[in-house]
Amino acid sequence: KQKGFTLIELLVVIAIIGILSTLAIIALNNARQKARDARRLSDIKQIQTSLEIYNTDNGKYPANTATLGTLAAQCLGTGTAGFASLGTAACGTSPYMAKVPNDPVSTQYYVYTSTGAVGAGYSLTFTTETQSQVGTAGAHTATEAGMQ
Repeated sequence: KQKGFTLIELLVVIAIIGILSTLAIIALNNARQKARDARRLSDIKQIQTSLEIYNTDNGKYPANTATLGTLAAQCLGTGTAGFASLGTAACGTSPYMAKVPNDPVSTQYYVYTSTGAVGAGYSLTFTTETQSQVGTAGAHTATEAGMQ
């Protein structure tokens, strides 16, 4: 009588390992998506805080409609007219934000839009990948009143 495993036993073990590996990868991807969404929400809250401080100092929100962090933009709070972002990599001296965060998946920045009368309000557009505290996956907007 020989000792060892049969071919069928080995195939069953390999199949089980394959199934467990697949489940682990799926769970890891879901965790990564949730982590990216948590970072997005944190970034938006940080930008909102900077906008509120800017509003307190200047009596209004920035008036431009632009993509945050564009290279040609001025830093928020530098006193220059026509700025298009809350800060860029070169804006380390900005009193509001040293650098505007960008989306964790793409190189795109969150979009800031002035709303209402000049400087009366704003909206920040961002997208989530999973169900989060702001709702289902997809596009969302943050305003001076909160996140939607």
